[in-house]
Amino acid sequence: MFSERLQTAINDQINAEYYSAYLYLSMAAYLEYKDLPGMAHWMRMQYEEEVFHALRFFDFMNDRSARVILKAIDAPPTDFGSVEEVFAEVLAHEQKVTALIHNLYNLAVEENDYPTQTLLQWFIDEQVEEEKTANDVLARIRMVKDYPPGLLMIDQELATRPAPTPPVAAAGQP
Repeated sequence: MFSERLQTAINDQINAEYYSAYLYLSMAAYLEYKDLPGMAHWMRMQYEEEVFHALRFFDFMNDRSARVILKAIDAPPTDFGSVEEVFAEVLAHEQKVTALIHNLYNLAVEENDYPTQTLLQWFIDEQVEEEKTANDVLARIRMVKDYPPGLLMIDQELATRPAPTPPVAAAGQP
């Protein structure tokens, strides 16, 4: 049985995923304003990925005949400081999302909800990748500090990030 408590928690996670998307779109706007189009592009791709995450939860709820209840999305910040501060915020945000996913998984275990545990295992693996990527970019930015040619090289590299593809579940998997 799909408990009300778990359904409410997943609805909250949908909201958190959309907030994440909105946050990264705000960061993209900020970086574009700072004339860093490659980093802005990277953030736009991150935005799209977060929308896919929200939709994965959305579809899962619908597949289980649960009611999706969308809530208001809080306004994200609009000023982020230096490029290092922007990517430090990305890493901190991904760590926060990881904690949310872990809490959701713990609830699914407590509720003996195996389909939700299976879904969340994908997100647990995804968060390892998300944190690693954010940490890697931040480390490279810290290496070059405020050295403009180094930042421009990183900006050019981040411009090559491909658009995310929606995750495709295997037959019978969420």
